[in-house]
Amino acid sequence: MTEQILKYIKKLCNTPSPTGYTKRAETYLIEEFRKMGYEPYQTVKGNVIVPINPGTENGLLMSAHVDTLGLMVRSIKANGRLRVTTLGGFPLSYVEQENVTIITRSGKEYTGVMRINNPAVHGSNDPREVKRDDINMEVVIDEITNSAEETEKLDIAAGDFIALDPRYRVDNGFVKSRHLDDKASAGVLMALAKEIKEKDIKINRPLYFAFTIYEEVGHGAASGHPQAIKDMIAVDMGVVYDDLKTDETKVSICAKDSSGPYNYDLTNELIEIAKENEIDYAIDIYPQYGSDASAAVASANDFRHALVGSGVAASHGYERTHINGLKGLYKLLLNFIKR
Repeated sequence: MTEQILKYIKKLCNTPSPTGYTKRAETYLIEEFRKMGYEPYQTVKGNVIVPINPGTENGLLMSAHVDTLGLMVRSIKANGRLRVTTLGGFPLSYVEQENVTIITRSGKEYTGVMRINNPAVHGSNDPREVKRDDINMEVVIDEITNSAEETEKLDIAAGDFIALDPRYRVDNGFVKSRHLDDKASAGVLMALAKEIKEKDIKINRPLYFAFTIYEEVGHGAASGHPQAIKDMIAVDMGVVYDDLKTDETKVSICAKDSSGPYNYDLTNELIEIAKENEIDYAIDIYPQYGSDASAAVASANDFRHALVGSGVAASHGYERTHINGLKGLYKLLLNFIKR
């Protein structure tokens, strides 16, 4: 099952889906779940809902998000390069020297690189001293263009999306890539759905998976839920930080984030299952975090809500998790739905 999880994560990470331009990821999810024998559908917003075990009461919803951090063209500069605005919350220093793909609204695509305006160490001290912001950084397009007019002739314009190169790889059990938040969890849910179908695992309550597309900007799971949901578990990334217990090899169970505490009883159930199944886990607080579950309950949905995920280091940068954390998360979710 580990190879299946990694297969899904790799495919998702290599499918560009910056918040606001997630159509390719949506199509991939729908096609894969149909191959498994499910009947996925989409909400008006575009979230992909997969009825795993449909029902009318006491439903469980597990969610992951497939939208990622990215950039958007803010304007075309006089020199033909691109000023950007961020999609999601991250410092621009995290994308310095990264390869990018510009996706125009006419369907054309161009490669480029995100860098500071004057990146030559032989020319100035800017590489050491300049502030990394949208004024001092730009996207250089891999085309011969030296003016705004030349760039406009490429059909590039304000509002075009810019996807970041994920650089996915696995080294000695460590999975490294951009966008493991939250494509690692999405891959786990996909592998779990595949095993449920192939092994005909019996589930004693209605179960739905949701893959949201606006989580990084705060409203991914705010609407469009199946009927009769009682419990919602957001399956997202676990924060790795100095004063927290989670690391990349563990499953993190979040007790509280910036939206407040998660449901006491539902969180306790997850902790009990982790203990019963000898899963390496930690309980942590995420001070600068919000999840699809917190967005759902803030939108007047009467759910119990919880948040779990494998530990992911360097969140919103070039991220890293471990196969052991992914396997632990898979085991926790499987035993929860079988309970």
